[in-house]
Amino acid sequence: MDKRPTIGRFAPSPTGPLHLGSLYTALAGFLQARSQQGLWLLRIDDLDTPRNVKGSVDVILKTLDTFGLHWDGSVYYQSRHIDIYNDAINKLQSNKLIYPCTCSRKTLTTSDRAHASPDIYPGICRDRQTPSDSPYALRIKTDNRIIEFQDELQGLISHNLAERDGDFIVKRKDGIIAYQFAVVIDDDLQQVNHIVRGFDLLEETPKQIYLQQLLGLSTPGYMHVPVIVDEQGNKLSKQTRATAVDLNSPRRVIFELLVLLRQAPPIELQQAPVTEQLSWAIEHWNPDLLKKAHAVSCD
Repeated sequence: MDKRPTIGRFAPSPTGPLHLGSLYTALAGFLQARSQQGLWLLRIDDLDTPRNVKGSVDVILKTLDTFGLHWDGSVYYQSRHIDIYNDAINKLQSNKLIYPCTCSRKTLTTSDRAHASPDIYPGICRDRQTPSDSPYALRIKTDNRIIEFQDELQGLISHNLAERDGDFIVKRKDGIIAYQFAVVIDDDLQQVNHIVRGFDLLEETPKQIYLQQLLGLSTPGYMHVPVIVDEQGNKLSKQTRATAVDLNSPRRVIFELLVLLRQAPPIELQQAPVTEQLSWAIEHWNPDLLKKAHAVSCD
C-alpha cells in the first residue's frame, strides 16, 4: 500500500481566463488533495506558444487566489523544462522507439479513405527513411499491449493503443513538445501521484501510461470528473466561448460548483465566506457521488 502523501496538481494553459469548467476541475482536485491532507500543485502548461495569451498567467493566479484555491510551493512552468523533455525524447529515439513523420493533415485525410477510422495513424512513415531537410513530427511506436487502469470514478479502462490510436505524435513539426509527452515528464518531476481532471481527457490517459511504461516512470492514480456542459450539450471551453468566472461573486460561484460536484452543500452555506465554504467541502468531500458521470449541466 502506498503510504506517500497525496500530491495532486492543476495544470491550466495560459490561453485566457479560467471559465466555470476549469474552476470546477480545479476545485475537485483541490478538495481531493486537501481531504487527504495532501499537496495541491499548480502547473502552467505554456508549451503551445502560438495559443498563449499575454497576461493570462496573472489572471489565472488571481482567480485561484480569489476563490481560496491556494496551491503549495512555487508555480511550475513547462517552458522552463524543454531540455528535460528533449532528453527523454532522445532516450526513446536511441532505443528506436520514435521515428520522424512528414505526413500532413491532407496526406492522412487522403489515406484515411482506406481505413476504418481517421483517428488511427496508418503507419505511413514508420519504416520510411525521411530526408533530413523535410519538416517532420516525431511519433512514438505503439504495440499491441493492452493498457488497463482503474479510474476512481469511471471504473476499469482497457485500451489497445495500436488499434485505437496507432503511433501518436510526441513532438510536433513546429518543434513544440506534444501535451501527451510533456505531461508525463511533468508529473514525474513534480512527484504527482494522484491526478484529478476532466472526463474529456480519459481517452488520452492510456497514451500517457504507455509513455510512463517506456520511460520507466510510476503511474499515478486517476480520477476523471464529469465535464460541465451547456444547454446544447457542449463542453464549456474557450473554443465554445465560455465566459470567464465572475471574480466579484466568489461565494456564489463556489456554492454553485459544490452543487455541480453533487456535494449537496447546506443552503445556509450559500452566504458563508469562501474559507468557510471550502472548509465544509474538504470535511465532507465525497467524490463517489460523481461515479460514472461523464457530464453535468450548468443550467
